[in-house]
Amino acid sequence: QVQLVESGGGLVQAGGPLRLSCAASGRPFSSYAMGWFRQAPGKERECVAALRWSAGNTYYADSVKGRFRISRDNDKNTVYLQMNSLKPEDTAVYYCAADWHDTGSYYADEYDYWGQGTKDTVSS
Repeated sequence: QVQLVESGGGLVQAGGPLRLSCAASGRPFSSYAMGWFRQAPGKERECVAALRWSAGNTYYADSVKGRFRISRDNDKNTVYLQMNSLKPEDTAVYYCAADWHDTGSYYADEYDYWGQGTKDTVSS
C-alpha cells in the first residue's frame, strides 16, 4: 500500500504561482510513476502531468504545457507540481496518483493509489 497526501492548494490570483506537494509513504516510492490529475466541477478528471521513474519521461496536458512542471524528490518521497501563470480555468481539485507499473500514462485507470485531493482556486 502507498499513502499519498497532497498539500499546497489554496486561493491564488490569476497569473500567480502555486506549488503542490504530494508526500508518499508505504511501499518504496522511487519505483512508481507519479501523476497529477485535476477535476473541475462538472468535468471529468484529467491528467495534467505525469512522470515516469525509470526513464524520466514526462507528460503534460496541452492546456498546461509551458506553465506547469512536475518533479520528484525520491529522498523526500515527495512529488511536486509547480504551477505558474495560473488561469481561472485551472481551478479544480488536484490529485496526485501513483502508478506501480511505471507507465507514466495519462489514463487515470493506470494509477493504483490516489491522494485525497487539494482544492485550488484561481481568481480572475
